[in-house]
Amino acid sequence: MTSDATVRAGQCHCGSVRFEVTLSDGFKSIRRCTCSYCRMRGAVVAMAAMGGIRFLRGEEALTTYRFQTGSAQHFFCSRCGIYTHHQRRSDQSLYAVNVACLDGVSPFDFAEVPVMDGVNHTNDTGKPTRQAGTLRFIPTAD
Repeated sequence: MTSDATVRAGQCHCGSVRFEVTLSDGFKSIRRCTCSYCRMRGAVVAMAAMGGIRFLRGEEALTTYRFQTGSAQHFFCSRCGIYTHHQRRSDQSLYAVNVACLDGVSPFDFAEVPVMDGVNHTNDTGKPTRQAGTLRFIPTAD
């Protein structure tokens, strides 16, 4: 299991984009989401405050995607296509960072990942964000 270190280095798959991120609450904020885009993408994310990502190289290689309301901005490498992070719709002062892009971290390092109900998004319903379930990873014995 990975530690809850606050500052982590990361990159996209091809290495064109390299960054450091200060995670707001270490890995205590990990989650997945059930919205159409997150469901297809399948990433586990952790939170960083606005300004918590510092690009070491390749920021110009990032491209963005917005859908539905256009308020969430999803960033990915224009060369290898890997999603690195996005500006959240429900709290635009936060970025959600793809943990698989962080050095030495795998989404399979987490036995349980909360899955948030993005289909019934809090900005659409006016209700608090609801946890839709929990994703579990149980490694097989060798």
